[in-house]
Order: sequence, then C-alpha cells, then structure tokens
Amino acid sequence: MPACPLCSSNATYHFHRNAQRDYFRCRVCDLIAVPPNQRLGSEAEKAVYDQHDNRPDDPRYRAFLSRLFIPLSQRLEAGAEGLDFGAGPGPTLSLMFAEAGFPTQIHDPFFHPNSVALTQQHDFITASEVVEHLFAPGEVLGALVKCLKPGGWLGVMTKRTPADFAAWHYKQDPTHVVFFSEASFVWLARKHDLDLIFFGPDVVLLRRP
Repeated sequence: MPACPLCSSNATYHFHRNAQRDYFRCRVCDLIAVPPNQRLGSEAEKAVYDQHDNRPDDPRYRAFLSRLFIPLSQRLEAGAEGLDFGAGPGPTLSLMFAEAGFPTQIHDPFFHPNSVALTQQHDFITASEVVEHLFAPGEVLGALVKCLKPGGWLGVMTKRTPADFAAWHYKQDPTHVVFFSEASFVWLARKHDLDLIFFGPDVVLLRRP
C-alpha cells in the first residue's frame, strides 16, 4: 500500500475503486489519496487547468471565493499582508483582499511562479481549491505553516469527504488526488499546533499561535 502523502504513515488501505482510479485511505489522518502511478503528468495536469475560466470580473466566481474571503478577512488586523497560494490562471482572491486593504502576493507553480514569496513570512496565506491537487500535501502545508507569522492565518477551501464517497462528484476531476475529511484537518492542526475553525462544508481556517 502507498504511504499516506499527508502524514507519511504506512497505515493505509484500499478504500474505493472506480473505472478511472483507486483510492487509499489512511488510518492515522483519514486522508484519501490516489496512488502516485495514477496521477496525471504535469503537461496533462496543466491542460486541465488551462480550461478553467475564472476571472476577476465574474461576480459568480467572486461570490464563490467569498466563502473563504469573508471569514478570513474578518479576522485580519488592519494592513495585514498575505499570499494566495495556487492563484490559478485568473488570480481573483488576491484582488479581493487587496481591495479590502490587505496587500496580497500570488504564487502558482504553473501560471505565476513566485519562489521568493515562499521564503517570506506572511500575516495570512490562502489556498482556495488547491490542496486537493497536491501530490505531497504534508510537505507543502508544513512549509506554508512555516511561512506564517506568529498569529498568522492559513485559509483553506476544499470539499471535505462525504459519507457517500462512491457517489461524490468531486473525486471525478482527474487533477484531484487527495481528499481531506474533518479528521484530516484535526490531525494537521495537532501536528503543527494550530488553532482550527471550520466554516460550512468546504472552508477551514488554521491559526498559528
């Protein structure tokens, strides 16, 4: 069985199979993951992202991002500066924070690489519809936590695994390779000594003490 890409445990088991892929679940952190040999290559992955039509002038897209923007912005101090990790081809969340008085850098490995931002400290970091794409979520999220200033916030938006995984549409996207449950985020918060707040079915805020 493949090791868990979040907690690195070998306590994984085969959980589900459909026509496209297999899914393994971790007994330690409850993450569900697609095995490495069934992930897309980088070119095929980018080809999927190139089809996304997310634009700053789309009010529906802004309303969607508001599910993360509103609870996080309400907790920021005046002048807080942040980073939108995985901004995608049409960065929008960073503009929403900037418009609210919170200057925000962007980083996206495919569309807006910004390695310098990953060496800096930030008051907040956002990852909207990003973590489900990560091949190494434990490593990446651990690095992002280290980029937070004391008291800083990590805001994540991703659908959490439902009871009926077999019928769940979210897993059908070929670029979605890891799936978090509430227990997965609880494990992450304990691992890095973070405060944790859930909002609805797809938003979580983690705060560095």
